[in-house]
Formats: sequence, C-alpha cells, structure tokens
Amino acid sequence: MDLAIVFGAVNIALLVVIVVLVVRRRGATAGSLDLDRPLAAVRDELARAILNSQSQVDAKFESFRTSLEATAAAQRQEATAGRQELQQTLVSSLDRLQKGNEDKLEQMRVTVDEKLQGTLEKRLGESFALVSERLESVQRGLGEMQNLANGVGDLKRVLTNVKNRGGWGEVQLSRQLEDMLTPDQFESNVKVKAGSNDAVEFAVKLPGRHDDEIVYLPIDSKFPQEDYERLLAAQELADPIAVEVAAKNIEKAIKIQAKSIRDKYIDVPRTTDFAIMYLPTEGLFAEVIRRPGLANELQNTFRVQVTGPTTLMSLLNSLQMGFKTLAIEKSTSDVWKILSAAKQEFHKYGEVWDKLAKQLNTAQKTVEDAGRRTRAVERTLRNVESSAGIETSAEIAAIEAMSDEIAFEDDVEAADAESTN
Repeated sequence: MDLAIVFGAVNIALLVVIVVLVVRRRGATAGSLDLDRPLAAVRDELARAILNSQSQVDAKFESFRTSLEATAAAQRQEATAGRQELQQTLVSSLDRLQKGNEDKLEQMRVTVDEKLQGTLEKRLGESFALVSERLESVQRGLGEMQNLANGVGDLKRVLTNVKNRGGWGEVQLSRQLEDMLTPDQFESNVKVKAGSNDAVEFAVKLPGRHDDEIVYLPIDSKFPQEDYERLLAAQELADPIAVEVAAKNIEKAIKIQAKSIRDKYIDVPRTTDFAIMYLPTEGLFAEVIRRPGLANELQNTFRVQVTGPTTLMSLLNSLQMGFKTLAIEKSTSDVWKILSAAKQEFHKYGEVWDKLAKQLNTAQKTVEDAGRRTRAVERTLRNVESSAGIETSAEIAAIEAMSDEIAFEDDVEAADAESTN
C-alpha cells in the first residue's frame, strides 16, 4: 500500500511537470520550436513510465486487496469465534442469573404467600364478620321494610275502602279520647237513640240534671277521601276550576254526613242537642272551615260541630274542665252536708259543755258551803275556848242548830240545781 502511494505521488509530480512544460511551450516564441522534439520524447517516456507505474500500482493494489480480504476474513472468523464464545458466556451467565432470580423469586413467592395467606385469612375473617353483620343488618332492614310494606299495604287498604277509612278515623279518635278522658267518661259503639240500632262510634258521658242521670255527647268520624284527593290533585295542578269543583263536592259530602249524624245519633234528652263530626286530618278540617258559611250551616241546620285533631283536643279540655267543675260542685255539696252534720254535733257538744259548767258551778257551791261550815265550826271552837264557863249542853245545842241551818241551805241549793237541769 505504501508503494502505491509513492507511485501515485510520482505520477502526479510528472503530470505537473508536463503541464508546466506545455504551458511554457504555448507561451514560447517560434524560436523555441526546437525544443518540441525532446519534450515529445520526454512525454512519451513519461507516458510509458506512467503506464508502467499504473500497472505496478494496479498489481500492488490487487495484492493489497487480496491481503486485505484475507485479513478481513481472518478477522471475521476471529470475530465470529469471539462472538460465539461471548454468546455462550452470556447464555451461561443469563442461565445462572435466571436460575438465581428464579430461586429468589421462589423464596419471595413463598414469603409473600405466607404473609398473604395470614393477611388474607385475617382480612377474610374480618370481611366475613363484617359481611355477616351487614347481612344481619340487611336482614333486619328487610324485615322492617317488609313490616313497612305490610303497614303501607294495610294503610292503602284502609284508605281505599270506605268502611276501613272510617275505621282508621275511629282508631285515631279513640286514641285521642283515651289520652284525654278516663274510661268511665266515654263509651264506644253506643246506641244512643231510642228504638234505633244505629250505634255511634263514641259518646262522651255528661252528667244530667239529676245525680244518676247521664247525657251522651255523640262523636262520629268521617273522611271523604276521594273528594279530598281530587282537591289536592287540582291544587297541585293549579287548576282553579277543578279546585272549586272538588271543594263543592267535599262540602256536599260533609252536609250529607252531618244530616246522617243528626238523624241517627241526636235524641234529646238522652243525648245532647248537638253532635260532633270528627275529621281525622287537619287539611280536610281546614278546607271545611274555609268554605263560606258551611260551619254555621252545619251547626244551625244539622246541629253538628265539626272538629279536627287539634280542635278536638281543645273541646276535650273544655269537657275535662266541665267534669272537674261538676266534681267540685258535687264535692262542695258533700262538704256542706258534712258541715251541717258537724254543726249539729257541735251544738250537742256545746250542750255537754253547758251541763259540765253547771256541774262545775254546783261543785263550786258545794266547796263554798264546805268552807262556810268550816268557818262556822272554827267560830264555834273559838267561842268554846273563850267561854269556858258556858255549859256544855248549851254549846252542843248551838252547834246542832248551826248544822241544821247549813243542811237546810244545801237542800235548797240542790233543789234549785235540779230544777235548772
């Protein structure tokens, strides 16, 4: 390869010389034509030298190429062998690394499995306990929901059946009466009208004019649900015409029920001259009261007082106050009777004290008489001491006379006392 480079440099130098000569030749004068022949010879020689050098260069280059190919082939063989050896080494190392990793992973898997098993068992136990607790809660909730569904179904049946709706209002009315009155102050399902089998739901017992007389206050519950629901639906739709129609239907139904209550349950003097219609919802009661003149017409024409849950409580409170007033009046009468008896006994007690005073006066007089006798005896004794010359018989006669006088006075006082008594 070095020779080829040298030959190439020589050829290049020769070419440069030839170029210079040609240039000079073109610039030379006609007198320099004699130099063309030597130059031609030189050029020919130079061409032959170039051809020879080219041949040598080609030969050298071919030899160099062959040597280079052989060297490259040897290097390729060495590289292939080294690569195969490196590949085998890498495969072996990778096998060892893979095996080591597999061993480590197996150990890690065993450790993780153990930990996961313990944790999983613990978590599963806690989860199952929690799930069991939640299932119990759900079961209880389902039971409550079932009870609620049954209650809703019962309520629906109550509200969709006329008789059952009346039963619902009757139950609510019964609870309010039981909360406010004692069991002996009202009765249920009472036939208050003579000669009729119609029984009013409840009747409050009021005292009559006489002690053993009872006057019943009829109370009956009513609930025109269909008309009321149509009214609510019309109000939600903001339809004033439908609202007015539904309100008139409610008014008509209430009047019909009021007439029925009057005809069935009012029987004076066995009952009061009015009855109570109980509406179990405040909304229905407010709608009835809102109708112009309806409440007055019910009171004046049908003798029926409309009440709701709240107004019934006020009415029952008033009845309780009436019961308490009657009880106080009855107790006052009993107290007056007791005071009259006590007055008589106290009068007798005063008479006893009067007798005792008289007896004390008699005893006092007796004591005074005893004192007088004592003083008389003392005077007699003093006279005996002072009059030693008096005959004994005369003194004895004087003492006897004094004793007779005192005895006579005692008899007179005793007779006066007996005549006074």
